[in-house]
Amino acid sequence: MASRPPVHQARKRFGQNFLRDPGIVSRIVRAIAPRPGERLVEIGPGQGALTEPLLEAAGGRLEVIELDRDLIPGLRVQFFQYPEFVIHEGDALRFDFRALRGEGEPLRVVGNLPYNISTPLIDHLLKAGDAIADMHFMLQKEVVVRLAAAPGGADWGRLSVMAQYRCRVDDLFTVPPEAFVPRPKVDSAIVRLTPYAELPWPALDEGLLFKVVRQAFGQRRKTLRNNLKALIEGETLAELGIDPARRPQTLSVEEFVRIANHLAHVQETS
Repeated sequence: MASRPPVHQARKRFGQNFLRDPGIVSRIVRAIAPRPGERLVEIGPGQGALTEPLLEAAGGRLEVIELDRDLIPGLRVQFFQYPEFVIHEGDALRFDFRALRGEGEPLRVVGNLPYNISTPLIDHLLKAGDAIADMHFMLQKEVVVRLAAAPGGADWGRLSVMAQYRCRVDDLFTVPPEAFVPRPKVDSAIVRLTPYAELPWPALDEGLLFKVVRQAFGQRRKTLRNNLKALIEGETLAELGIDPARRPQTLSVEEFVRIANHLAHVQETS
């Protein structure tokens, strides 16, 4: 049994909300289902509420990334009896996950992410490609709903397309504010992101795909003809089987890729 960490005042600038509900912790660990021998990485272990059960389930092997220097001594003391517990001090937004994987098994990444960095961090991790086996994150409920949304709804947007282009998204369960100290003002949720071994709709130029998506959602109430006029003619969209009078939130990932791949072909031949 790990020793208890000293009391730490949550820091607003780090967006810290410490998980305290043991029932929620157990449910998260069951959802992750870690096994001995896997490469588990926890982002932002905080005071170790999730860290301890993860260590026990993973056979004592776990790496964590922590930005708050004041928390690191407590973590070292709390888990000193685990020789394969490794702390990386630094910012996960700048962390090289490909280098961490090296030639070993892909990483299983977990964490209770600060709301203020969740979207850029997921984007950073998705760019790590096959270095990541899967991700389980506690996020603001609103962000999880957007990640897992389906085309045609109000929540389908740029984040939905970019996440679902690269991975399967599962909205697992909601976590109420009272599970944390201090209490956040909104509900949280657990999401599972599993990168595809092979992309179902590969883009010829991902940078161009992301540009199309960004431009398309620039003004959600306007049509594709208006939003994409700087990139593609309405008549060309129609030739691709996409009505230029549609709004961006009605397009599937495959349709965005279809547009981007047409533009990539045009660039190649021009």
